[in-house]
Amino acid sequence: MNSHSLQVLEFAEALSRVARFASSPLGAEAVRALRPSDDLGWIEPELRRVGEMVALHIRDGGWTIPSIPDLTESLERLRVEGSVWDASTLRDAGVLLASSRAAREAIHPKGSELPLLLRLAEQLVTLPRMEAEITRAIDEDGAVRDEASPELFRLRRQSRAIRSRIVERLAAYASSLPAHLQVSDASVSVRDGRYVIPIRREGRGEVGGIVHDESGTGATLFVEPPIAIEMMNRLRELEAAESREVLRILRELTKSLRPHRDELSAALEALIALDSLLARARYAVRMDGTRPTLLPPGAGEYAVVNGRHPILLARSEPVVPFELRMEPGEHTLLISGPNTGGKTVLLKAIGLISLLAQSGVIPPVGPGTRLPIFRGVFADIGDEQSIEASLSTFSAHLRNLRETLDAADGESLVLIDEIGSGTDPTEGGVLAWVTLGELTNRGAFTVATTHLGQLKLLAGENPRVVNASLQFDAEHLRPTYRLLKGVPGRSYGLAIARRLGLPSALIDAAERALPEGERDVAKLLLELEAKEQRFANATAELEQRLSETRRLQADLEKREQGLREKEKDAERRARQQARDLLLQSRQEVEEAILQVREAATATDRAQFDTAARDSRRRVEEAARRQEERTPETRTSGRTAAPGGEALEVGLRVRIQSLERTGVVVELRDGKAMVEAGGLRLLLPHADLAPLPPGDQQPRRAVRAVAAGSGYMAAAEATSEVDLRGMRVDEIDMQLSRGLDSAIMAGLPSFRIIHGKGMGVLRQRVHELLQHDARVLVSRPGERFEGGTGVTVVEFA
Repeated sequence: MNSHSLQVLEFAEALSRVARFASSPLGAEAVRALRPSDDLGWIEPELRRVGEMVALHIRDGGWTIPSIPDLTESLERLRVEGSVWDASTLRDAGVLLASSRAAREAIHPKGSELPLLLRLAEQLVTLPRMEAEITRAIDEDGAVRDEASPELFRLRRQSRAIRSRIVERLAAYASSLPAHLQVSDASVSVRDGRYVIPIRREGRGEVGGIVHDESGTGATLFVEPPIAIEMMNRLRELEAAESREVLRILRELTKSLRPHRDELSAALEALIALDSLLARARYAVRMDGTRPTLLPPGAGEYAVVNGRHPILLARSEPVVPFELRMEPGEHTLLISGPNTGGKTVLLKAIGLISLLAQSGVIPPVGPGTRLPIFRGVFADIGDEQSIEASLSTFSAHLRNLRETLDAADGESLVLIDEIGSGTDPTEGGVLAWVTLGELTNRGAFTVATTHLGQLKLLAGENPRVVNASLQFDAEHLRPTYRLLKGVPGRSYGLAIARRLGLPSALIDAAERALPEGERDVAKLLLELEAKEQRFANATAELEQRLSETRRLQADLEKREQGLREKEKDAERRARQQARDLLLQSRQEVEEAILQVREAATATDRAQFDTAARDSRRRVEEAARRQEERTPETRTSGRTAAPGGEALEVGLRVRIQSLERTGVVVELRDGKAMVEAGGLRLLLPHADLAPLPPGDQQPRRAVRAVAAGSGYMAAAEATSEVDLRGMRVDEIDMQLSRGLDSAIMAGLPSFRIIHGKGMGVLRQRVHELLQHDARVLVSRPGERFEGGTGVTVVEFA
C-alpha cells in the first residue's frame, strides 16, 4: 500500500482507536502492527475470526483475555542451557500458564461454533503441575515464598530470630552508654546491610567497633559495636545460605520450564493474537459494525451502507452516516458543493473503511456493505505545501497526481480532494478533466471533490462518471452531511456571503455578473435540492407509517391468536360438559338397569345383563371419545358431512362422538350448532352424519342464537317451568334448563310453578334463585299469576 496514502488518511490513528480495546500492551501493539492486505484468502478468514470473537465476547457476558506478561526476551534466553530466570520472570511464567489454561477452557467447549478460534486455542499450553509449583514457590510480588522449600523456611526463621536478638541487644547497649555519648531520639538502624547505633563522634574510641556511616554534619557516627559483630557475621552466613537456596529453587523451576519453551512461546503468540482479535471484536460491537462482504479485485461493484468515519466515531462526536452504491460500469464519483459540507471527511471515511476491512478490522458499516479488494490506495488530501522541499500547494498536488497516474489501475482506489485547485481555475479545470478521464478509462474507482463548475459537466459526457453532492440546507445555510448521488452541488458562495453580512448591493451585482448559463444551472440545482429534500421528508414519513402499520399488524395477529386460544378453551370446556353429562347419564342408566333387573324374571335376566353391558360400553366409549378429542386434533373448516352431503339448518344428523341424534339449528365458521336431548352443542362437521331421508322430519323453524356459544338451552324456550310432582333433588337441573332457555331467548321474566303443598319445592327454588347472578328480582306470583304456588323472576 502507498505509505503516503496511509499517512494522509490517518490509518495509524484509526488503528490506535481500535488498539485501545485490547486487554494488554502486547495485544494493543499487535493491533497497531496490522497492515492492509490484498490477499482475499487472508482477509476473509481474519474477519471471520473477528466475527467468532464477537460471538464469544457477547455470549459470555463480556469475556476478556486474562493477563498476558511480556516474556518474549525471557523465552529467548531460556534457550541457553544453565540460564536461570529471576523470581519476577518465573512469576510471569506462572501468569502465562494460568492465562493460557483459562483461555483454552473458555474456547474449547464451544469449538464446534468457533472453529477458527479453536485452531488458535490448540496452541495454548496447559501445564497444571508446573503452574501449581510456580504459584507455591513465587508470590504475586515476584518474591520467593518461605514455603518454597523446608530448608529456605528454616534459614529464614533463624535469620528473623537473630535479627530480633541483634536489635534488642544493640538497643539495650545504646541506652547504657553515658549520656554525653548518646544521640537524642536515636534508634537501631541499618547501614550497608549491617545493624548500627548512632553515637557522638567523641565516643568513637570508647565504643570501638566499625564505623559504617556518619551524619551530614559529621557529629554523629553510625557504629557497629563489637558486641554485635559476631551475631552479624552469623546473620551474614544465614543470608548467604538463604541466597544459595533461593538460587537453587529458581534454577530448578527454570530447568523444569526449559523443555516447554516452544510451547510457552506458541501460547504467548496465541494469547497475543486472541487479544488482538478481542480488541477488534470490542471495537466492532462498540461502533455497531457489521462484517462486510468482500469482492475480488476489480469486481466493479461497491456498496457502503450506514458508513461512518472511524476516527470521528471513536471520538464520540456526532457522525452522520452515509450510503454509497456504485453500479457496474460506474468508476468515478465527482462530489461538489460548499466547503462546509464535509467532503474531505467523506473521502477519508471511504478510504479508512476499505483499509480497515483489508487489515482484518470490521469497519463501522451496516449490513449489505460490499467492498472490492483494492491492491492499491492513492490519496491526495489536504495542503501539503513544503518550504524545505520548495513545493507550493499546487506542486505538491501535482507530485501526488503523478505518483497516482504512474501506478493506479482497475484494481485501485483513488481519492483526490479539491482536484484542479491551487492554480488558475481554467487551467486547473482542464488538468482535472483529463486526469479524471484517464483514471476513469483505466477503471480505477475514483472519488474526487471539486469546486470547479465545468467538471460537473464531465458526467454528461462520460457515463462512467457520476455527480454527487453533500446535502446543504439552503434555508438555514448549514450542511446536513447527507450524500446525494446523481446530483451535483452548488458552492453557495454568494448566499453565504450575504448571510455573513456583506453589502446586499455588492451581492446583487455579483449575481448579475454571473454568466446566464451558470445562473440557470444554479437555479436548476436549487430546485433539485428542494425536491430531494421533499422526497427525503416524504420517505421518512412513509417509513414511520410503515413501522406503525407493522406494529398494528403484529398487535392484530397477537389478538387473533388470543381469540383462537379462547375458542379452543371454550370448545374444550363444552366437550368436558358433554362428558360430565354422559357420566351422569351412566349413573342414571345404572339405576334404571338395577330397577329393571329387580323386576325381570330369571329367564330374561341373562339377556338383560348382556344388553346392560352393551349399554354401559357404549356410554363409556362415548365418554372416552369426548375426553380424547381436542380442538387441535379435529379437522376444521369442512363444509360437508363425511358422506359428502352438505349440512343445512333443520337436518337430522347423527353425532358420532356421542352416538346420539340431533337437529342442526345453525351453521357458523365451519361448525354446526346441533340440538340433542335439550342441549345445544357446537360441533365440527366431521363429527356429524346426516340421517337417511326416511329418518328426517319436516323442517321446523329454529331460533337463532348468539355466535360463539358452545353450550345452549333448548331452541324453543317457554316462559314458565312446571316443577310440581318432582322430588326436591330432581328440580335443580330442570329449573336450570328453563332459566337458560328463557335467558337465551331474551325473555324479560320467567314463571316457576312449584305448587303450595308443604312448601319444600318453593324453599328449594328460592335457595337456587338466591345464588343465581342472572336473576334481578324474584317474587311470589300475583293472584292472577297463581299466587304463592308460583315464583316470578325478572332477569338482570
